[in-house]
Amino acid sequence: MTATYAQRKALGAFGERVAARFLTELGMTVLDRNWRCDEGEIDIVARDGSDLVVCEVKTRTSGRFGTPVEAVTAEKAHRLHRLGRRWAAAHRDRVGYARVRVDVLAVTAGARGAAEVDHVIAVV
Repeated sequence: MTATYAQRKALGAFGERVAARFLTELGMTVLDRNWRCDEGEIDIVARDGSDLVVCEVKTRTSGRFGTPVEAVTAEKAHRLHRLGRRWAAAHRDRVGYARVRVDVLAVTAGARGAAEVDHVIAVV
């Protein structure tokens, strides 16, 4: 594993921790993290009232390569929606959901460890 790869993984893990804490502070319940199936991965699965929320977390240190939200294409958002339905089907033992929603959490890590979170609700 190269140093750059390790740094990216550490930055991504940091962003997911920040995002999970942010969602909890909003009153949402984090149900799962880094759920995988053959079609892909969901960073965070949460419950917001009766909605199942699939959260894509994008973490950056600057806007040099575009904003984190710009990294989530319409195709990716639709795939995340499908993944949310698959997660719900795999967890039928839990209470049903009114709808599946895809949110994007853009985490910008500051130089001193502070982070800003931009929460875009219902991109699909």
